[in-house]
Amino acid sequence: MLPSFLQPGDRIHIVSPSGSIDSAFINGAKKVLASKGFYVTEGKFARGEYGRFAGTVEERIADIQEAMDHPDIKAILCSRGGYGVSQMIDKVDFSLFQQHPKWLIGFSDITILHATINRAGIASVHGIMAKHITELPENCEQLNKILEILTGSFPVYAVKGETINKPGKANGVLVGGNLSVLMGLRGTPFEPEYEGKILFIEDIAEKPYHIDRMMQNLRLSGIMDKIAGLVVGQFSDCEEDPLMHQTINEIILSAVGENTYPVCFNFPAGHVDDNLPLILGNTIQLNVDSSKSELIF
Repeated sequence: MLPSFLQPGDRIHIVSPSGSIDSAFINGAKKVLASKGFYVTEGKFARGEYGRFAGTVEERIADIQEAMDHPDIKAILCSRGGYGVSQMIDKVDFSLFQQHPKWLIGFSDITILHATINRAGIASVHGIMAKHITELPENCEQLNKILEILTGSFPVYAVKGETINKPGKANGVLVGGNLSVLMGLRGTPFEPEYEGKILFIEDIAEKPYHIDRMMQNLRLSGIMDKIAGLVVGQFSDCEEDPLMHQTINEIILSAVGENTYPVCFNFPAGHVDDNLPLILGNTIQLNVDSSKSELIF
């Protein structure tokens, strides 16, 4: 299910369900989004600070619950990731949200909210948050594509082929996000449903043997046999380890094994400036050949 598309003047609401954030980035995001013609508001505790978190668990629940429930809010922008959503995800009531879905935007720790929403059959946007909206040029592709999605125009991406890619074509619902966060959902009611899906993964500052451990979990549990395709985003600040005798991409590919579905490496999404938005929970066509990879929403 797609949430309703936005019109000029519609309300975008900023919340901070994970880590605390510099208020300057909320100010900047509000200014940029307002310049695009939207009415931008923020949660009561969006600028909060409670240790590394943007408020206590109760405060962050209150903000995300209001955003989910309020009928005038048409899209929810998470200010940043970090850590914290797992502390509260089972205490958020999604019943009104499921009756009247709205767009949710974010990445990193926000993977948990995406997974929960996508399990309910509702699409969401894996994309840049307040810091990048503030610091990147106002007409950058990363933001413009998000605004196009919110207003009803879906992207077609074509990226240069990689020699390690596995060619093929697949159709399926796109799920996933940050690999480490997905591992934290394993065995919980909020874990994505992988059967027949196209999986997207990205991560930051993980050691190659940590990445291998996570990929082996996906392999040993049978998830790598269930999916219909794999899109590998950016594994940024992940230094290669020669003692592994495999690059990070080779570690990921080895977990695919003998499966013949398409695998796209080096897609520009993740903890990088060039973080193109993806519509999670929505069907895509994945076409991979020697020259390029296409993602068609």
